Amino acid sequence: GRLHRYDMAAGEMSAAARLEREFARWQGRDYCLACASGGTALHLGLRALGVSPGDAVLTNAWTLAPVPGAIAAAGARAVLVEIDERYHLDLRDLRAKATASGARVLALSLMRGHVPDMDELMAVCGELGLVVLEDCAHTMGAAWGGKKSGNFGALAAFSLQTYKHINAGEGGLLAGDDEKAMARAVVMSGSYALYDRHGAAPAREVFEGIAPQSPNMSARMDNLRATLALAQLPRLRANCERWNTLYLSMVELIRAIPGLAIPPRDQRESFVGSSIQFMAEGMEATALPAFVAACGARGVVLKWFGDKTPRGYTSRYDSWGYLPPQRLPRTLAVLEKTLDMRLPLTFDADDCRLIARILHEESGTFVDTEENTD
Repeated sequence: GRLHRYDMAAGEMSAAARLEREFARWQGRDYCLACASGGTALHLGLRALGVSPGDAVLTNAWTLAPVPGAIAAAGARAVLVEIDERYHLDLRDLRAKATASGARVLALSLMRGHVPDMDELMAVCGELGLVVLEDCAHTMGAAWGGKKSGNFGALAAFSLQTYKHINAGEGGLLAGDDEKAMARAVVMSGSYALYDRHGAAPAREVFEGIAPQSPNMSARMDNLRATLALAQLPRLRANCERWNTLYLSMVELIRAIPGLAIPPRDQRESFVGSSIQFMAEGMEATALPAFVAACGARGVVLKWFGDKTPRGYTSRYDSWGYLPPQRLPRTLAVLEKTLDMRLPLTFDADDCRLIARILHEESGTFVDTEENTD
């Protein structure tokens, strides 16, 4: 029974509650809720912000399936916004889509850890009257202008799934400073009336009037996953630095390969390079499946975001058949040449050099080196 977050002895704080308390301190937000997954955190966050069935919710055209899935779970409809060549939200398209759709909420997907100019984006959202829910599944530990990712919007969702910056196999965190929104999320997560057994929840009186109107969705985190996450939180900052050492090494190596390019990043962005994205500018899109397969045969696993067919965890927006058809030519042009590779902390400098050599050798089959040099 003690695996369940509420089955603790009198006066004892559960691992899930301790994780909420410690992550709220680490993130610098007033409240934190531990729940079943990053997608669940997004779903609860949307509902906590007042998203109702039929509402339009804006989000990035380049993201992963749990983001539109969370919007669909709230009964809302996802309105996709174009991205630019740096993988950031296109603010001109955001203005147009917000005006046309009447959306009140932006689920900002910081896909693969690319943090846009958050000062400009939040100013635009303020002008448009948009409330921002940050999807920080890939930006735990990142920042913009010294301010942590996840501290710009009204709420922020984090993932503890495998391959994320804290890996509990599965799990999510929702953080924010809005006491009423967070109280709604706590009730909806399945807290019953056990609000006092949370480590970073609003005061009990905030729940009065909120609890009867908020459905129980049984979205709790268990103490086992919370224990795994708690053990990793003290090492998060050092791990982020290790990821960035690997990332910067790979950037230098990949940029030296003819036909491959990496979009520049703003100096105000403090990212966490747990994965790397690069553009196969010197290859025809039709050659990319063979290039990916050739690299994979030598142990270098790449994902191609231009693929029309979902593969593993990777899918493109036009494969999500539950969304209304949407035309996003700029996004398609970017994804058509985008390749993606994880950078596990088990890698070292020698691994990076070996990977770059394999990329160089295999790309030579598909890139016209002489033409690229010219």
